[in-house]
Amino acid sequence: MNQFSSLGSYPAVRLRRNRADDWTRRLVAENTLSTDDLIWPIFIKEGPGHRESVQSMPGQVRVSLKELIDHAGRAVDLGIPAIALFPATSPERKDGEGSEATNPENLICTAARLLKSTYPKLGLIGDVALDPYTDHGHDGVLRNGLVANDESLVVLAQQAVIQAQAGIDTLAPSDMMDGRIGALRTALDLAGLTDIRLMSYAAKYASGFYGPFRDALGSSGALKGDKRTYQMDPANSDEALREVALDLHEGADMVMVKPGMPYLDVIHRVKTRFGVPTFAYQVSGEYSMIKGAIDNRWLDPDKVILESLMAFKRAGCSGILTYFAIEAAERLKRG
Repeated sequence: MNQFSSLGSYPAVRLRRNRADDWTRRLVAENTLSTDDLIWPIFIKEGPGHRESVQSMPGQVRVSLKELIDHAGRAVDLGIPAIALFPATSPERKDGEGSEATNPENLICTAARLLKSTYPKLGLIGDVALDPYTDHGHDGVLRNGLVANDESLVVLAQQAVIQAQAGIDTLAPSDMMDGRIGALRTALDLAGLTDIRLMSYAAKYASGFYGPFRDALGSSGALKGDKRTYQMDPANSDEALREVALDLHEGADMVMVKPGMPYLDVIHRVKTRFGVPTFAYQVSGEYSMIKGAIDNRWLDPDKVILESLMAFKRAGCSGILTYFAIEAAERLKRG
């Protein structure tokens, strides 16, 4: 006997009855998607120049600080609760140690202060990792050609504190060093920043879907080697549960799975096992594939954008980082 055998059968039971009208479909929907579920990643750049298009991410741009207020204002006007900031650091500011990451006047800190003074209720999420600041493209410091885990933690903790002091509300460490959540939580607490949240990239995979993002940050081709020694193997999902468990034990308030759609099974397992706020990042490669198909008129944007985001809610997500945030919010507003 299967689990549904006691629920009746055709012709007495006709599941199409509950699909017959829009109002019925809305009443029985198992999941809902709203603007409250969206986080908009924004690329910021140095200099006074005009916004720059990201070639491999049609519709996405890098904006200067001068343009940032108007740009972020689109999220505020639509009721999107938070944005995530990613800095395109100039090559001359990069070095082997990622020193610019701990400069209190760096691009992300300056942007945070500017945004908080203008939109105090807009949530700001800051990326904690060294790859935007290192000339070798890795998320930590190198020693003898290898990413040095524990030495990287020291720099990452300093980076976290200055971002929080600048106005970042939620720190999102994406580096995948062992012990980073504990190191950041300790450093923040010692600095009196006990209310700063940690949204851990707990299960971040060594994925081929990140290419357009690196283009957006101007780091394409800069990476020496690869990141498989610290980012997760796409073959593993049990390991993701161990990563999440460790991060929660060390003080993570929220966890994230990255990329998103290729890892819906992992999202579901994480949410089912731990029952904590769980997020997904619909990464640049996912965005560019969908957007490319839309631009070529192979897919209908009024259908596929919201459908792709609903998949994350169905898997158990509390929210989604997505470059479609503005387009999705506009469609949700139209109803």
